[in-house]
Amino acid sequence: MTHILVTGTSRGIGLAIARTLRERGATVIGHATRPVNADTIAADFAEPSAPQMLWQEALERLDGRIDVLINNAGLFEQSPMHASDIEWLDRWEDTMRINLTSAAQLSRFAVRHWQERKCAGRIVHIASRAAYRGDSPAHWHYAAAKGGMVAMHKTIARAYAAEGILSFAITPGFTDTSMAGDYLASRGGDGLLADIPLGRVAEPEEIAQIATFCALDAPASMTGAVIDANGASFVR
Repeated sequence: MTHILVTGTSRGIGLAIARTLRERGATVIGHATRPVNADTIAADFAEPSAPQMLWQEALERLDGRIDVLINNAGLFEQSPMHASDIEWLDRWEDTMRINLTSAAQLSRFAVRHWQERKCAGRIVHIASRAAYRGDSPAHWHYAAAKGGMVAMHKTIARAYAAEGILSFAITPGFTDTSMAGDYLASRGGDGLLADIPLGRVAEPEEIAQIATFCALDAPASMTGAVIDANGASFVR
């Protein structure tokens, strides 16, 4: 049975990923900022020690073995250009820590875990279309963090493929979550959909299907791939 740690499972994409993986028979430990249920570990990624605590507790619950890490947790808050210097910087650093640094810490723990065990492993990174297209003027920090995640993913894939350690990244566009819903409303709602040729935003279950494929089914030769899921709103 595959043991999987998924971050950010309290709602939206993360919740859908955890549910889909369990339907496939995987043993999944989720994560949220606050306690949710017995299968979820509470850890606030705004705290530098939280990723290590999460990793260690997940290992204990999964009998000392994690086969797949899915980095999904994220923060999406506006940081207007006219904010005060300290407020702008605080939001930048919070977003980087939660969206990128925590994922880097967990990825490092995962790679070292698999190297010590001399076994294969997989990491799936939930990045964003913003990594390539950028985002709004109030979301420099979000785009930068997701761009960093994609670069980190490619580095991991190239560095450890020979050891059976594989890395995949998914770059969704707008997805029907409460986080994206707030943004859509702030940017004009339905008018923004005109930029999506598909005519709608993605469903969390669609992203979950891709993540499950990467975690369980994708051939090893796909390591390093970045999979777009944005309704053709950005085609590379």
